[in-house]
Amino acid sequence: MLGVLRATSRRFASQIESKSVATMEVNQECPGNLKRQLEKLFDASLRSTVPDNTRVKPVVTTSPLDRSGDYQCNNAMGLWSMIKGKDSQFKDPPAVGEALLNNLPTSEMVDSISCSVTGPGFVNVVLSTEWMAKSIANMLIDGIDTWAPTPPVKRALVDFSSPNIAKEMHVGHLRPTVLGDTLARMLEFSKVEVLRRNHVGDWGTQFGMLIEYLFEKFPDTESVTETAIGDLQSFYRKSKSKFDDDPDFKEKAQKAVVRLQGGDPIYRKAWAKICEVSRTEFSKVYQRLQIELEEKGESFYNPYIANVIGELDSKGLIEESEGARVIFLQGFKIPLIVVKSDGGFNYASTDLTALWYRLNEEKADWIIYVTDFSQKQHFDMFFKAARKAGWLPESDKAYPRVDHVDFGLVNGEDRKRFRTRASDVVRLVDLLDEAKTRSKTALIERGKDKEWTPEELDQTAEAVGYGAVKYADLKGNRTTGYTFDFDAMLSDKGNTAVYLLYAHARICSIIRKSGKDIDELKKTVELVLDHPEERALGLHLLRFAETVEEACTTLFPNVLCLYLYSLSERFTSFYSIHQVNGSPEEASRLLLCEATAIVMRKCFHLLGITPVYKI
Repeated sequence: MLGVLRATSRRFASQIESKSVATMEVNQECPGNLKRQLEKLFDASLRSTVPDNTRVKPVVTTSPLDRSGDYQCNNAMGLWSMIKGKDSQFKDPPAVGEALLNNLPTSEMVDSISCSVTGPGFVNVVLSTEWMAKSIANMLIDGIDTWAPTPPVKRALVDFSSPNIAKEMHVGHLRPTVLGDTLARMLEFSKVEVLRRNHVGDWGTQFGMLIEYLFEKFPDTESVTETAIGDLQSFYRKSKSKFDDDPDFKEKAQKAVVRLQGGDPIYRKAWAKICEVSRTEFSKVYQRLQIELEEKGESFYNPYIANVIGELDSKGLIEESEGARVIFLQGFKIPLIVVKSDGGFNYASTDLTALWYRLNEEKADWIIYVTDFSQKQHFDMFFKAARKAGWLPESDKAYPRVDHVDFGLVNGEDRKRFRTRASDVVRLVDLLDEAKTRSKTALIERGKDKEWTPEELDQTAEAVGYGAVKYADLKGNRTTGYTFDFDAMLSDKGNTAVYLLYAHARICSIIRKSGKDIDELKKTVELVLDHPEERALGLHLLRFAETVEEACTTLFPNVLCLYLYSLSERFTSFYSIHQVNGSPEEASRLLLCEATAIVMRKCFHLLGITPVYKI
């Protein structure tokens, strides 16, 4: 059985109500998110600077590397275009920037003496180093969850993985499974209730041929087991071949579909047996990838389809066209078919029904679909049909909200769809086996089989191998394809999971070798960021919350991957210059090491990667 977990979601760009206080504490609502805290401060400044322009929202970004500051407020030019020529007290954008800086409420997080205005009014904000150190120390005491984003939705549904019954999971299922899991994990971290849904293909005309082939092979369906059916892919191919080549079998299969959909108990039982065998195989893959899902496949929504189609019809949305029942949508050359000419239902009718159920029965605020780019038009059409029906608001940013997270293909070295030399799709279990085997070989070559127990060697090989596969999939822009390359993803150099896992293990080793009680240090030692490399590392740590927020808002997990890699690089820059163990600053630097390890582990968790502690 597939496990059940819950998920979460949504953008976090909620704007702050205006305040006109002179001094403001900003740690209450968003203690871990620097951008949100600064936005609150600049919102108050805007209210004082341009009190008549109440709809203007603060625009705060991280500062480019060539600017003096940690963050910058970019409102000045926009404000100037609104107020120039209106008896304004300001002569140009820099004057507006100066006013924004002067009206910024006093706050312990800002080093006001070091702030400046440059160029066309950019307000460069320098954070207080003492406040930064205090914030990191607070996280060490209170836990990383205090840095979680706070989205404005309570319940999200993530529809991902979605393999077809009677077909084995292959490399094409890697991306929707890993992407969907990471999105769900980030939303769950953000304290959103997440419904993880596996919309498996368990209902369709292909089941006629599968059931008839099953009856031929096993007249007594009670004897059918996973071992008896054997290779699912082979079973499917053989039944499809017979369907194509044998007219009598094809006729039987077509009749079998009618009997199955009509509720014939014998055919329903055979269908259930095929589904059971498939679920067992799916479960093995999900367990290895540490994926938790609740299955609600196509068949689950069958009892609701007729009523949903009836509702759409009652609203005047459905028309007859060439024997089929369709919804015409502005901007599309073809209609959305909801009832086929033979009276049967299709993907659109099932997906519309699933959406209706998720909105009305499961009460989801945000529904996220993770499928490849080839289905983009289908989702665009049925989303538009739902808006036309009044199920969704007109704005695609308003709630309840739907999003299609599309992605590119996994390619082989020839830049074509990744297949075996026999032109078969690559089974996902074979791919994972190979990753683990290669990882284990690399560890043995480093002599780890002589240092570790067999269990430790196997667990580390699995964590590194599976992590490498996941990270290679997640680190790039999901809308583009990527080339599957074991050598590249298992390299211990560059932006790979192997490099990052080893970096984490090295940090853990530094802490272990110190012999110090880290929990005691958290309570008794003051963390300081006196040197530039310490401060740069501390600033990057503090940007964790806004990074997770951005990844959730945009639905691009590669944002988090880039953050994690950059964090590792910044730690290396710090450690290559500054001694930790045995230095006068040992205690404080150990706390900085611990904070880095904690944030790295949380990143690994959000990406579905198991950390390693020694290497």
